[in-house]
Amino acid sequence: MATFVRAQASSFIASLFDFLTTIVCKEFFYLWYVKASLIGTIVGGVANFALGRVWVFKKRKKTIPLQAVKYMVVWGGNVALNTGGVFLITHYVGLDYKISKVLVSFSVGVTYNYFLQKKFVFA
Repeated sequence: MATFVRAQASSFIASLFDFLTTIVCKEFFYLWYVKASLIGTIVGGVANFALGRVWVFKKRKKTIPLQAVKYMVVWGGNVALNTGGVFLITHYVGLDYKISKVLVSFSVGVTYNYFLQKKFVFA
């Protein structure tokens, strides 16, 4: 249970990086919301990997390259789910991109990321 709580805290911290980057890219650099969301997801992914390795799963002794490759495989699905989900909900449902990003990020984080990171990336 403690690992799940740490994973959710890590996800929350990474999401802060993700959302801040997305909003800055969209509102200050005037990027298309999908591109801004993708850049935010990349920044959040880097933060989440670092926190997952060191703090959540405490797997510092394993080699970084192997973990990084596994993480990138899982993260590729994460990027597709997050970016596609934000587009679908914003474009077809008509919600603001920030609300869409919160809904999608939470759903993907709890259902997809945690289990694959625990069982595959940092096993």
